Amino acid sequence: MDHYDSQQTNDYMQPEEDWDRDLLLDPAWEKQQRKTFTAWCNSHLRKAGTQIENIEEDFRDGLKLMLLLEVISGERLAKPERGKMRVHKISNVNKALDFIASKGVKLVSIGAEEIVDGNVKMTLGMIWTIILRFAIQDISVEETSAKEGLLLWCQRKTAPYKNVNIQNFHISWKDGLGFCALIHRHRPELIDYGKLRKDDPLTNLNTAFDVAEKYLDIPKMLDAEDIVGTARPDEKAIMTYVSSFYHAFSGAQKAETAANRICKVLAVNQENERLMEDYEKLASDLLEWIRRTIPWLENRVPENTMHAMQQKLEDFRDYRRLHKPPKVQEKCQLEINFNTLQTKLRLSNRPAFMPSEGRMVSDINNAWGCLEQAEKGYEEWLLNEIRRLERLDHLAEKFRQKASIHEAWTDGKEAMLRHKDYETATLSEIKALLKKHEAFESDLAAHQDRVEQIAAIAQELNELDYYDSPSVNARCQRICDQWDNLGALTQKRREALERTEKLLETIDQLYLEYAKRAAPFNNWMEGAMEDLQDTFIVHTIEEIQGLTTAHEQFKATLPDADKERLAILGIHNEVSKIVQTYHVNMAGTNPYTTITPQEINGKWDHVRQLVPRRDQALMEEHARQQHNERLRKQFAAQANVIGPWIQTKMEEIGRISIEMHGTLEDQLSHLRQYEKSIVNYKPKIDQLEGDHQLIQEALIFDNKHTNYTMEHIRVGWEQLLTTIARTINEVENQILTRDAKGISQEQMNEFRASFNHFDRKKTGMMDTDDFRACLISMGYNMGEAEFARIMGIVDPNRLGVVTFQAFIDFMSRETADTDTADQVMASFKILAGDKNYITVDELRRELPPDQAEYCIARMAPYTGPDAVPGALDYMSFSTALYGESDL
Repeated sequence: MDHYDSQQTNDYMQPEEDWDRDLLLDPAWEKQQRKTFTAWCNSHLRKAGTQIENIEEDFRDGLKLMLLLEVISGERLAKPERGKMRVHKISNVNKALDFIASKGVKLVSIGAEEIVDGNVKMTLGMIWTIILRFAIQDISVEETSAKEGLLLWCQRKTAPYKNVNIQNFHISWKDGLGFCALIHRHRPELIDYGKLRKDDPLTNLNTAFDVAEKYLDIPKMLDAEDIVGTARPDEKAIMTYVSSFYHAFSGAQKAETAANRICKVLAVNQENERLMEDYEKLASDLLEWIRRTIPWLENRVPENTMHAMQQKLEDFRDYRRLHKPPKVQEKCQLEINFNTLQTKLRLSNRPAFMPSEGRMVSDINNAWGCLEQAEKGYEEWLLNEIRRLERLDHLAEKFRQKASIHEAWTDGKEAMLRHKDYETATLSEIKALLKKHEAFESDLAAHQDRVEQIAAIAQELNELDYYDSPSVNARCQRICDQWDNLGALTQKRREALERTEKLLETIDQLYLEYAKRAAPFNNWMEGAMEDLQDTFIVHTIEEIQGLTTAHEQFKATLPDADKERLAILGIHNEVSKIVQTYHVNMAGTNPYTTITPQEINGKWDHVRQLVPRRDQALMEEHARQQHNERLRKQFAAQANVIGPWIQTKMEEIGRISIEMHGTLEDQLSHLRQYEKSIVNYKPKIDQLEGDHQLIQEALIFDNKHTNYTMEHIRVGWEQLLTTIARTINEVENQILTRDAKGISQEQMNEFRASFNHFDRKKTGMMDTDDFRACLISMGYNMGEAEFARIMGIVDPNRLGVVTFQAFIDFMSRETADTDTADQVMASFKILAGDKNYITVDELRRELPPDQAEYCIARMAPYTGPDAVPGALDYMSFSTALYGESDL
């Protein structure tokens, strides 16, 4: 219900809520306002020998209202109308309202007719307006005025009292301790504050009201019961009563102002020391984190299994998502704190802050650069290792399959080749053994390619540093040794058979033909089964389509293969027919081959079963590759939007930082809008991170649809956040410098125009030659020594460049007034009075405890001819505030 509240300027009564809200005035508040406003009016009317009893009735004819205004303003109003008619009353009230308006007060919805009609809401609103204008408006405390100034005054006066916390003009006063503290601060002999209890508000309030009325000539404007019985006392009533205390004690205002000036300087000193300590700690923590993290990122010891390497990749993702972002924010905040501290030190005429060795901002940036370099190489190494292990696992499985097939084929071959069955065999059996041996040699030659493949795979595993290479090499060596032995045994058996070939004349051509055709067909079927069961790894749609095409070509050969199978079976059937027809005595199976028709049919059926399985596997892989392609396009669609958006925002922020559109506050507002839009863009970055994680989980390693990687987006995003934060900080420091040095907006525009003109590289900084040219253009006539001195001011870190903040600091230092020794002397004399010194007790009484002790600890005792124990002289006083300066 603050529709009566005023502003500091002529716009005193803002029409923010109009008088319609007055209809909602709480009855308890209305009662408090009636009593308070009536008592306030009577405190002034009694000077004219009159008073009011009913506030809405006694002001209806306007006579006492005009009299009240004359008393509180000390000015004469127009002659009032003495008639009793309504028109006379309205005329008198209008004269009073016109006088109020002439004092710069805007009356909202208050008309003479409502006052004449006795409208209590409008009457209370009018009296509140008068109170604001003549009792509260002129209150000024530490550059704040009116309501804020009165509240600050109350807070300063009650600060040393425990259980008193003044934050407003309603519930903060309910316990009565605030009123008692104000009286005790100025007149401690009137109240024994130590005996007051926070849980006895009625006693506290009545004590304050009675003492104020009896000894301070402040009428009793409030009822203790009303304040205690109301959940939220009326703010206007409390403000009116408290303003009476302010005016009653205003005599001590000058001493308080001087003490507050000292407090302000001491507070700046303490805040600067705290900022230095915070910087040192934050820098140490950040550098320690970087020191611990870099060795972890530089560790390139690979793991032996895919699972272990994927865990390393997951740990790295956690580092990028969870551990690094807070450190990026800490680094940015560290730079902001450092720049803010340096600005405050310059404004306080203090030397620049030099961090401990190794903790400069440049040191942190160098360490951060090393961290990012290690991070970049670590991720690339992880992905390469995962690809290598994936390839190794595939090759190892392929080696095991081929080795198992070969070992199964060679099982028993050595024993068969060593068997000397030809020694007791008949001629026909010898012939059969010879042909069988020829078939075996054909089969052996067919297996030569598989042995070479096994050796090649083992060699590749060795080249890729497979962790289980010793066992692979041992198995490969056994296969090669066995193969050489098979070759030697085969050659030896052939020589033995050829020695008896002359004795062999009979040969069964059909068996021989069967054996010759069955062996390669069987080998073809084994190769087909091996190919159909072979695992495959593809990464693109094109690769799976190539495998599918090859499989379709293989399926196209099946009809011809089936014809060959039927032909081979036809040979066997022909043999059976001859045996049945001619009753040939055949002992055992075909002597030229161990491949039976049942085996051929069984393998053929197996091949036919494997074909649809291969079809299904290729279809599933094709679907997976289609899904991967969708993931690539989904990521690319977002990355191709976010990447240019980040670049555009970086360029826009760069333009804002060097252009001169509007005031610094306009630029700051514009930058904060940019910052808000950038922060609001974060969900899209998170969404892109999610898509990127899906891509990595799917083991997708390339994307032809975009040139942006997640690393590019992350780096751009981090640079964008750092740039907008740093730019906002620069503008805030410019505002701080402008306000502290009293620089006008026109001067700021001139500074910016000069800076932009000589910033030829458009980097936001002038190099040494550009800065010298700028100073010469502004009328500076200086030699090398003078220019070196100026460069020491604007470039204390000797970076060879001058920022705009350093430029305006230097220009404001040349033109703006600062606190002088005369101001410090004036503050000291106010506190010291006619003496040449101030006592420790006086300093503790006028300053808050912590700042008083801070000042006393840095001051030396007074040593003049009239020295007093516990007294402090001016020189020690000024040194405590400003250090060893020109004071």
